[in-house]
Amino acid sequence: MRLSVLDQTPVSEGSTAAQALRNSVDLAQLAERLGYHRYWVAEHHGGELVAGPSPEVLIGPLAAATERMRIGSGGVMLPHYSPLKVAENFGVLAGLFPGRIDLGIGRAAGTDPITTQALQRDRSQAPPDDFPEQLAELLGYYERSFPAGHPLARLADSLPGGPEVPEPWLLGSSEQSATWAGELGLPYAFADFINPRGAPYSVVYRENFAAGKRLAAPRMAVAVRAIVADTETEAERLSTSWRMAFDLLRRGRPVAVPPPEKAARYLDLHGEEQEGFGGKPRKLTGTAAQVRAEIEEVAAAYDAEEVIVVTITHDHAARRRSYRLLAAEFGLQPAPSAADPSVPASAVPTSS
Repeated sequence: MRLSVLDQTPVSEGSTAAQALRNSVDLAQLAERLGYHRYWVAEHHGGELVAGPSPEVLIGPLAAATERMRIGSGGVMLPHYSPLKVAENFGVLAGLFPGRIDLGIGRAAGTDPITTQALQRDRSQAPPDDFPEQLAELLGYYERSFPAGHPLARLADSLPGGPEVPEPWLLGSSEQSATWAGELGLPYAFADFINPRGAPYSVVYRENFAAGKRLAAPRMAVAVRAIVADTETEAERLSTSWRMAFDLLRRGRPVAVPPPEKAARYLDLHGEEQEGFGGKPRKLTGTAAQVRAEIEEVAAAYDAEEVIVVTITHDHAARRRSYRLLAAEFGLQPAPSAADPSVPASAVPTSS
């Protein structure tokens, strides 16, 4: 089973969004050294919690700061964009970093309704609900699969980065996304940390899978939220930060990731809202051995060959430590890499 990283570029209370972006570069370099398979960055807009609205911009610096690990989007929220522009952006990345770029594609807005409207070029009406058509067009550019005489076919021949192309993935947290991924024969990544009741949808994906269309067999990854520490007590303490942050996000009040002491007081006073977001989040918190057992249980439920781990803590050093402990528990093989000069020493934490 492969382990990978999903980085939502969290902004910690008392820090800055700029530091959060530098932390992403630092964490990607560490993940490669530890032996993680791929490193994806998310797209979210208009909130204080995360600093990653543009995976297509962040992927380039991450790929330049690493050497072998796959780098990609988890994901690009396609309804906001022109499929051609997405195809061009990721064509450039694939050309610069051949064989390393993933294009994870999502349908969700990644933000609130007002910000969604602000992202649109035409704000006089709601954008059309035409995701399947957008996805077909995007794939058509890379695969040069437009019908003969199609007016967009010539654009496929002029994409930057050719002949290199990214590997497309469909992301989702619903039965509909599972159906689409299967019918299109795409690799599929399910966000269990959003919807912890999604295991049956992995069956839907496989039952609908069009073998040979793009893959010979289904390829399934599942994304989970996890925090690992040296003791279960310490992991529980660290987890209060993201629990408070996501509780307030559910209530429509996004904040930067608070320190554990503040978060513990909040949770004692207010508890946690459990409605929405697929119900109560799955709890993968504890020592490396405890979390490994839980990860293996989730992977078995989805019959997934890969688990993508998202970890949010207030302290970046604790996040680094969590991924380090998990890699050691799974016996990942470190990938030696040359020292990277792109991140100033002052921006990189020295603690492990």
